Amino acid sequence: MPVIADGLIAGRYRLQSRVGVGGMGEVWQAFDERLSRVVAVKPLVLAPGLSDEQADQARRRAIREGRIAARLQHPGAVTVYDVAEDDGRPVLVMEYVPGRSLAEIIAERGTVPAAEVAAIGAQVAAALAAAHAAGIVHRDVKPANILITDDGAAKITDFGIARALGDVTVTANGILVGTPAFLAPEVARGREPDPTGDVFSLGATLYTALEGRPPFGDGDNAIAVLQTVAAGQFAPSVNGGALGEVVAQLMRVDPAERPTMADAAERLRAVAAGHSPPAPTRVDLRPLPDAPVGPRSRRGGPAVLIAVIAVVGLALLTLVVANRPGEPDQATTVPSASSPPTTAAVTAEDLRRAVAEYYALLPEHTDQAWTRLGPTLRAAGQEQYEKAWKDVKDLTIFSAPRATGADTVTVGLEYTQESRGRLREVHRLVLIVRDGVLLIDADHVQSSERVKEGGPKSEKKKEDKEDKEDDDDGG
Repeated sequence: MPVIADGLIAGRYRLQSRVGVGGMGEVWQAFDERLSRVVAVKPLVLAPGLSDEQADQARRRAIREGRIAARLQHPGAVTVYDVAEDDGRPVLVMEYVPGRSLAEIIAERGTVPAAEVAAIGAQVAAALAAAHAAGIVHRDVKPANILITDDGAAKITDFGIARALGDVTVTANGILVGTPAFLAPEVARGREPDPTGDVFSLGATLYTALEGRPPFGDGDNAIAVLQTVAAGQFAPSVNGGALGEVVAQLMRVDPAERPTMADAAERLRAVAAGHSPPAPTRVDLRPLPDAPVGPRSRRGGPAVLIAVIAVVGLALLTLVVANRPGEPDQATTVPSASSPPTTAAVTAEDLRRAVAEYYALLPEHTDQAWTRLGPTLRAAGQEQYEKAWKDVKDLTIFSAPRATGADTVTVGLEYTQESRGRLREVHRLVLIVRDGVLLIDADHVQSSERVKEGGPKSEKKKEDKEDKEDDDDGG
């Protein structure tokens, strides 16, 4: 159904003029008659010929888009205010940002000076770092999705194909999402997008602003562009100078060699200020002092069960730690930075123990868990971190922390999230050292699946509930 320019959406948003086209519909400037403010609205426009089931899926995708984007509150990201409904169609209501897209600026000017590009990139990288810390991957970072205001502020918009890590895929039937010219090579080859893909896409976006063309071309044949992207070969930037070096780091073909988005923001800020970008951080890990987790009483209230399972030969060792609410375990407090460990190198056991101790604090003692995070995961702020964990219940480690590199650990988690149900995930954590303390600086979800109700885990949850009721009755 076409949108009428003077129409009223959801009984309160008066459409005024069309300002653009997004991945799931047109974007309009509108006036919120209830709150007396200008907003941007994006009504869902269904493609012709969809079956009832496909149309329903499209509506659900739009609602999910709004729910995911609304998690992010950052000055460098367009804020989603509401997900309204009008005549059965979901409508996203967003912050209205007067200005032009970076794509329009590039089309008009050809190339953009390096200092200006660095300033834009630093703002966008900071917003995306906050998104990654909140578990959101944008998946479509490109010039058209970066808005530049008249005073030079940059905002990333259109999380329309973004997905929260662990959520179901946004597209149906394996349809490719993202703009091929700005995809990371591993995504073009079929790998699931993750934060490292956003890092590459930001690099490709900045490259385009510097050189006036995308690194892999922008021909009409999307398949041909996709094949070029998958090969990962492009000409180095010639207009970037120091910024070109940073862009090259963001666009490394191996995702493991790219900086984190928070690190990218730091390097871009340095270039924008006229300084040399900081060298890539070399991880020099030192372990935490011994901090054994002692047993605690299970009685007296709800418990968080942490099961750390390690297989040694044919032996299966299960360590169960139950946290009493409101009573932090003093043995797991992060040591003072004034007394750093003296061991020069970290062992796999040090990495495993640091991760196990971190999850032993969650989801109840988020204030202590926060002190064990590095700068990347702290980018969104402690309030956002605690808000995210507030929705998590019954956290269990089903697969023991396993060191997979000099600074990485893989761990299997199972937990209940009130808004999404029971989830079973495998996480890859990156650890760094600050003031002699091991900190978790990045968290990548490698796999995620929902645990069906009525399965073994559901029965276990039921048994735990019954045990709690027995405890409360004094049994």
